[in-house]
Amino acid sequence: MRLLVTGANGFVGKPLCAELRRQGLSVRAAMRSHGQLSAHGETVIVGAIDAETKWADALRGVDTVIHLAARVHVMKDKAADPLTEFLKVNLYGTSNLAQQAANAGVKRLVYVSSIKVNGESTGARPLAETDEPDPQDPYAISKLQAEQVLQRIAKETGLEIVIVRPPLVYGPGVKGNFFRLLAAIDKGIPLPLAGANNLRSLVYVGNLADALVVCATHSAAAGQIYLVSDGEDVSAAMLVEKIAHALGRRSRSFNFPPGLLRAAATMLGRAQQMERLFGSLRVNDQKIRGELGWVPPYTLEQGLRATADWYNHRHKS
Repeated sequence: MRLLVTGANGFVGKPLCAELRRQGLSVRAAMRSHGQLSAHGETVIVGAIDAETKWADALRGVDTVIHLAARVHVMKDKAADPLTEFLKVNLYGTSNLAQQAANAGVKRLVYVSSIKVNGESTGARPLAETDEPDPQDPYAISKLQAEQVLQRIAKETGLEIVIVRPPLVYGPGVKGNFFRLLAAIDKGIPLPLAGANNLRSLVYVGNLADALVVCATHSAAAGQIYLVSDGEDVSAAMLVEKIAHALGRRSRSFNFPPGLLRAAATMLGRAQQMERLFGSLRVNDQKIRGELGWVPPYTLEQGLRATADWYNHRHKS
């Protein structure tokens, strides 16, 4: 089997390509430019990903595509029309790739979507694949529309589509809020999170990579949507304690009324960041476990340890 991985030089792409090679699969890494170095063996330059991307060389001889490349979610998008910019890459770029893949005789395309397609929070029960989609920002809308066009192409061409919706992904190379949390804990900055009793699902990048390999190779995955996670939901308070332990630091969390924090965050325009700390977002990943027999190879503690080791090595050497 030969697989094409888009976004191969990214946060998820690097460990995914490494896992594919470890399992003896042939990998072709799609890159945007010659300036992106790759340790993944065979590479092909495709340029910007949009409705005009030419995929013929990249798809030649490929059995399965794992599509990671995307315009990713950002907290403060400076684009004049964020939805249009997301759609260029995430919808039209994905649709173009899938249509060319089907025309080239590719058997399967695994699409990495986002749990944000389901929504931003959970109440009494975790999110599941059967829930009605509830995207609430341009990024999530673009991901849902991409899912829908892929399902249409599957019906028209016979291309097998597998959709994976991960929650927050962490691991070596992580950026954004998770990285900022690592840095704050490492610096001993007091955090007002001791009173956070929410629950959130996470997925270690090594677990996500393993799940994507299973989705690419298991016959029963065709046509399915799967949610994935580490299987160990944590509150913000618990996460701070676990990260501090992994970093070899003492947690400096203190208790502060979440309601007051939310009010202050809203006044400062940081309501979204605060919701990610105090809101709950749990996923039910029993479908992929039951149908494909997938079990995360790493525990939450192992994932956090690997992330902490990377942080310590990169930022203290």
